[in-house]
Amino acid sequence: MTENVNERIIRWDDPAPALAIVRSSSGLAAMQAWLAGDLPSPPIGKLMNMRLVEAERGRVVFEGEPGEEHYNPIGIVHGGFALTLMDSALGCAVHTTLDAGVAYTTTDTQVRFIRAITKATGTVRCEGIVQHAGRTIAVAHGTLVDRNGKLLATGTSACAILKS
Repeated sequence: MTENVNERIIRWDDPAPALAIVRSSSGLAAMQAWLAGDLPSPPIGKLMNMRLVEAERGRVVFEGEPGEEHYNPIGIVHGGFALTLMDSALGCAVHTTLDAGVAYTTTDTQVRFIRAITKATGTVRCEGIVQHAGRTIAVAHGTLVDRNGKLLATGTSACAILKS
């Protein structure tokens, strides 16, 4: 078929030890532990080439590196890359508002893609901000921008709050 074959090897830490710490910590403490390097990054970060770079109550920022491994058949980064960044940033923003022992799960995410992303786009940055944090549902909004601050995508997520 082709002589130009590329390869990407992905290695990650076992997530099980971190899960126990995350479940017994507040959401903000867990995010800050990841930032400090006290917890290994979740495997999805390694797979999608993205990382948490900022976290405060009700707000997080992820960065990602789009590459050819994210390309769809028309030669641009698949929307799933942007959607994964958005879902991660918005969900983790919600997580920063939760007490220890309280979990969440995304119920829906809507993303509007504004501009195409390619490998040449370089590092992209997704900021998630909580708009509403209730007892049973939380809503967050996010923006995905390129290194020059140009808007690539915008979106919202709703998360169900799961109290034990």
